[in-house]
Amino acid sequence: MESTDEICRLEMKTDFKRLEEQAHWAGLQKGMDVLDVGCGSGITTSFLSRITGPSGKVTGIDASRDRIMHALQTYTDEGIRFIQKDIYSDTTDIGTFDFIWVRFFLEYHRSKSSEIVRNLTNHLNPGGILCLIDLDYNTLTHYELSPALNDSITGIMKILQEKNDFDPYAGRKLYSYLYDTGMKNIKVTLQPHHLIYGELSKTDAFNWSQKVIVAAKNSGYAFPLYHDGWDGFYKEFQDFFTSPRRFTYTPLIACRGMKG
Repeated sequence: MESTDEICRLEMKTDFKRLEEQAHWAGLQKGMDVLDVGCGSGITTSFLSRITGPSGKVTGIDASRDRIMHALQTYTDEGIRFIQKDIYSDTTDIGTFDFIWVRFFLEYHRSKSSEIVRNLTNHLNPGGILCLIDLDYNTLTHYELSPALNDSITGIMKILQEKNDFDPYAGRKLYSYLYDTGMKNIKVTLQPHHLIYGELSKTDAFNWSQKVIVAAKNSGYAFPLYHDGWDGFYKEFQDFFTSPRRFTYTPLIACRGMKG
């Protein structure tokens, strides 16, 4: 997940129109002091800064040195800062904020997600907003998969859950996290994140090809249903995914709550 191609994939798949809609829906306003958790390459941090304007401040935090270095070199707007820090370490020094943005992050921290959310509430100012956004059934909703493809994807996902703490069902849990921390004025929305049918766009082709290579190939799964292993799986998946008959979707769930 630390390769140059992965940084490129993350930036290519960023949909600024939807990002703006989600941020405004959650309550992000000009002049706010914002924390972007798991900021990655920094592209979302920079975009959030456009919304908060010159009177606001946005801090991006990520555990990856490579991604923070990329962010520092690429996004140098005034009012933005980037911090390399593991979310499991002591975060008291990063301060408190009016708005905390946690998008596509908790899915990588299955066993500790509720703990992370509880700790983040300590970084909210009174009346501050915590926004959680993640996918549900992540990469699992395709029609019409062959039995071999379906069993392989299920097997890959099981390994990623057990060995890499990945959560393909993160989205459905977000409301409970906010409820359990006592957040007020909780709102929830659900919409498609992926909705892919017909001819495949270049962006979706690159995004999913890279996603399969990074997650499936490196998962440790043996691909027992293919006599040529990974190569056979990847070829069949590419044949399926590039077919205009294919139908793929992934629900996106967004939740926001306010600290009392």
